Amino acid sequence: MAALTKRLLQPGRPPAALSRPVGLREASLGTDAGAAVRVRFAPSPTGFLHLGGLRTALYNYIFAKKHRGSFILRLEDTDQTRLVPGAAENIEDMLEWAGIPPDESPRRGGPAGPYQQSQRLELYARAAEVLLKTGAAYPCFCSPQRLELLKKEALRNRQTPRYDNRCRNLSQGQVAQKLAKEPKPAIRFRLEEEAPAFQDLVYGWNRHEVASVEGDPVILKSDGFPTYHLACVVDDHHMGISHVLRGSEWLVSTSKHLLLYRALGWQPPHFAHLPLLLNKDGRKLSKRQGDIFLEHFAAVGFLPDALLDIITNCGSGFAENQMGRTLPELITQFDVSRITCHSALLDLDKLPEFNRPPACLQLLNVLGHICRLQDLVSPAYSYLWTRPAVGRAQLGAISENVDVIAERVLGLLERSGTGLTQDALNGELKKLSEGLEGTKHSNVMKLLRVALSGQLQGPPVAEMMVSLGPKEVQERIRKVLSS
Repeated sequence: MAALTKRLLQPGRPPAALSRPVGLREASLGTDAGAAVRVRFAPSPTGFLHLGGLRTALYNYIFAKKHRGSFILRLEDTDQTRLVPGAAENIEDMLEWAGIPPDESPRRGGPAGPYQQSQRLELYARAAEVLLKTGAAYPCFCSPQRLELLKKEALRNRQTPRYDNRCRNLSQGQVAQKLAKEPKPAIRFRLEEEAPAFQDLVYGWNRHEVASVEGDPVILKSDGFPTYHLACVVDDHHMGISHVLRGSEWLVSTSKHLLLYRALGWQPPHFAHLPLLLNKDGRKLSKRQGDIFLEHFAAVGFLPDALLDIITNCGSGFAENQMGRTLPELITQFDVSRITCHSALLDLDKLPEFNRPPACLQLLNVLGHICRLQDLVSPAYSYLWTRPAVGRAQLGAISENVDVIAERVLGLLERSGTGLTQDALNGELKKLSEGLEGTKHSNVMKLLRVALSGQLQGPPVAEMMVSLGPKEVQERIRKVLSS
């Protein structure tokens, strides 16, 4: 801080206006031949990981893996007042649960660490010193009370609140006088009148004249912690980030960040701003909805692949939308040039359709009715794991033709072996019921369901028989007949 205070007392000239487009590295998709691709997911641990964050992390991950690059997790924890206990750990836990673990992170370490912004304060202080020296930044001594009055006055006049740049043109003597009373001022960045244009990989050419709509922003607070604008620029530079894939809410701020890159003499990365992930009705996903957090989905039995599948299926970046893509297929098919500017509408009511069982469960032929692993241990599917304790008398109460029905079913299974599908078996069971005096087809199904599961309700009988297999069905029927 002593070095920073010294810089505050040195005069500096404002840098020349920046009017020409920022020199992004030339490439059609922003992937330079021979250059290492390094991307980052940089959430704030002010809450647990939710679907919107997962989507941003996933697109960074598959972009990195497609280009044989590195996926970095960086925690932006500079707002110490809003940190949620356990959130930092949850974010990394959930990325690992989802199958998209970072290559570098607070937990894993790496060559560009530390990976928490609260541990990188010296880097931000050094960058602020450079900006003060060149006149691109200046100390601000305005009290919180004055700033609040400015905000209230603007709102009263139905204007957008903005800082009036009062401290921008203080003389060296005025700065020295104020430093004697307030040795730790905030540092503001001097916005230029003409912001640089830039080519976003999703939204195309953009230019946002930030100086015309807002005042000079604080980049370093009086407590030594940076704001987002300085921290993300400094960290992306020192971590060698080649591409920034982040939410479209940061698109307007990018011109401000490019001004910082220019003032610091650094080459900016490529930018690709991702359209918002919204509810199916077009409203924003709210963190207040407890059911959008990954921890919730994991707890109620949804599989990671289902979440990755649904959030890519409802969005863009692929030649076509399709269900059932695996992570390797997502990596292969992803094309950043196919990301559109349209918001992605997420219909969580369809999530069970995406939550299909893995291949080992498909072998049980319980396809259409199992959407979560925990469904397998529900009473309806207990027959898969436990032979029922059913007596002949229970079947006799359903139909007097117990022996005839059992004989016909056993004969059907002997003739057909393992070749019967569920649809074929439904047809055969219907034929089997014909000619049974006093016993309706529905009673035949009820009798077989009780014999196989001990329950009056549950999955279709044909599904149960296919799931169990002919040998197990035969054994259960014979067991009941002999009891």
